[in-house]
Amino acid sequence: MSKEATIWLAILAVGAINYVARLSFIALFARRDMPPLLNRALKHVPAAMLTAIVVPAVVFIAPGALRLDPGNAKLIAAVVAFGVAAWRQSTTLTIVVGMAVLWLAQYALR
Repeated sequence: MSKEATIWLAILAVGAINYVARLSFIALFARRDMPPLLNRALKHVPAAMLTAIVVPAVVFIAPGALRLDPGNAKLIAAVVAFGVAAWRQSTTLTIVVGMAVLWLAQYALR
């Protein structure tokens, strides 16, 4: 099998698995209540997914190169954005302040 065919087969397989996984929740719980334990567990999925995406982008400057010092502009901006989010609970303000701090920190640390 050619390399291109293998790649397309992998894409189709992952797409089908993703589709079936999403459809299973709709098909299983369309006409009945979700078990309380599953319902409570699913409430934590968005926060876990966001953390899994954001934290590596903030603390790693390159694959395998962890940077947790004050010279990391992304870390400074993330800490300030977290503070603004906890203080004001405004998504727009958090994004605006976080980006402003990131740009200022990048400029100051050059």
